[in-house]
Amino acid sequence: MTDQPLLHEIKALIKASGPMPVWRYMELCLMHPRYGYYVSRDPLGREGDFTTAPEVSQMFGELLGLWTASVWKQMGSPQFLRLIELGPGRGTMMADALRALRVLPPLYQALHIHMVEVNPVLRERQSATLAGVRNISWHDSIDDVPEGPSVILANEYFDVLPIHQMVRLENGWHERVIEIDPNGKLQFGAASEPTPRFEVLLPPLVRAAPVGAVFEWRPDGEIMKLATRVRDQDGAALIIDYGHLRSDAGDTFQAIARHTFTDPLKAPGQADVTAHVDFQALARAAEDVGARVHGPVTQGDFLKRVGIDTRAAALMQKATPEVATDISVALKRLTDTGRSGMGSMFKVLGISEPRLTGIAGLSDLEHAGGH
Repeated sequence: MTDQPLLHEIKALIKASGPMPVWRYMELCLMHPRYGYYVSRDPLGREGDFTTAPEVSQMFGELLGLWTASVWKQMGSPQFLRLIELGPGRGTMMADALRALRVLPPLYQALHIHMVEVNPVLRERQSATLAGVRNISWHDSIDDVPEGPSVILANEYFDVLPIHQMVRLENGWHERVIEIDPNGKLQFGAASEPTPRFEVLLPPLVRAAPVGAVFEWRPDGEIMKLATRVRDQDGAALIIDYGHLRSDAGDTFQAIARHTFTDPLKAPGQADVTAHVDFQALARAAEDVGARVHGPVTQGDFLKRVGIDTRAAALMQKATPEVATDISVALKRLTDTGRSGMGSMFKVLGISEPRLTGIAGLSDLEHAGGH
């Protein structure tokens, strides 16, 4: 047990106060102050557990930089803009975005960079990657970022926010929990009593789900914060994550260690636990607070609309044959719809203050703001 202190602690909590809801288990796995996965390590890249789009190619961050510039122009080119990144990894995406933005001195001068990051290991990586960037600060939460017109980038941020899982039994929907089996191992179970009137809140598609079906939901707090911020202070947010366009039943709670899927109940705190993002729920919550929603569209469509093919061609022209091959492989990885590609699995959603009717890559191409 000694090499698994968090497992030991979770079992003790379950023994003391009964089965633990999935959301609480996920929260402890990721954010436990001592043993949480995101508090203690750098999970990215080949040596880590997974690779994100900015680590695949510089093109991803560069295009998000140019997207930021187009939003800034639509905002009327304010002389001051906060560029906020949630969960900025190693700082790779921000470095690439800023490189692309240097070609626009009026915007580059207007920028104040805010990195929202709780992991001290990654904070150090970010400050090394972004050494020499002026007007940059770090925060534990977006609540700590001062007011002002903002562009907010959230790549693979929402998938690690804890989910509630509900399981349908004969007599209604029960909160799914983690309990201890007779052999002393963790297993899934269900709360003994159904959650009263839970079906009233369900999306129509899920109400007819069969017994045994699992439905996942996240509290709307985080998306409402972003939506309220851009609604009141001007600007836009871009959310990129893997997930589904429509709210539906399905168990997507998963763990990844060393680039392969693993049992999420096996080594808490030692693997990345995530769940798919429900983009319909995000859009609904943002609209509920009066922000304008753009998309969602697939990542492949978004990147093509904002010019990734042109950017790849320009880079390949100047590159050696080996590097040109790498660029071509990265382009496929980011935009392809097959199993190995991120193009259709990942979705992109824009949220803005209501006056921004069309946003690059997300609005109807023929007539911007075709909602």
